[in-house]
Amino acid sequence: MLTPERHQLILKLLKEKELVKVQEFIEVTGASESTIRRDLRQLEEEQMLKRVHGGASLIRSKRIELSVIEKSAKNIQDKRNIAEYAASIINEGDCIFLDAGTTTYEMIPFLKQKDVVVVTNGLMHLNPMLEQGITLYLIGGSVKHKTGALIGNGALLSLEQYRFDKCFMGANGIHHQYGYTTPDPEEALIKQTAMKLSRESYILSDSTKFFETSFAKIADLHEAKIITNDVPSDVLIQYANKTDIKVVKS
Repeated sequence: MLTPERHQLILKLLKEKELVKVQEFIEVTGASESTIRRDLRQLEEEQMLKRVHGGASLIRSKRIELSVIEKSAKNIQDKRNIAEYAASIINEGDCIFLDAGTTTYEMIPFLKQKDVVVVTNGLMHLNPMLEQGITLYLIGGSVKHKTGALIGNGALLSLEQYRFDKCFMGANGIHHQYGYTTPDPEEALIKQTAMKLSRESYILSDSTKFFETSFAKIADLHEAKIITNDVPSDVLIQYANKTDIKVVKS
């Protein structure tokens, strides 16, 4: 099979599945592993795809954002492992901010036995925290229907009334040069403000977000610590001198 034909098959498969392992490319094209890895490097250089640990994924538009339901269905066990570790570093008596992400949502069951105060802009966080009797403050603002996040000037004014020991947030992109990013500038501003009001800031993200960038900048890498899952060693090398990364093993 000629190289252009392989590249077309690789991109076709990615459009169908979004994230594809190297072995799947080998089975579809009949090429060797070394050939496929060479193809993936070339297509990444042409900005047609992004290589991830063990395979490749499509490059998304910088303003595309999945709904809560779509996000919740992705990498569930990785999110739970990350969330469990994040909850373990919360001390008794801490005041924390949880943003409206799906990974921060997974922290809630692990907060049940802790004496904490939680401030959030996530509507989907309300019921599970109320059920667990967690001391809870919801900021004001306008509702972003796609993610259930409270944003806007009202949210900022409300948020600025608080001070936090720790804040926990998601990000759509984690890039060694461009920092933490998200598609919505208003949501980025909420995250920025929460970080400024916190003694410690944490970005909770699975490893697929590394080397990604979105439309609106949240902060530079050094402004938050990262809690993630199985990240390749070559990725860690590029990021480790700019921030602290905790890798939570599956």
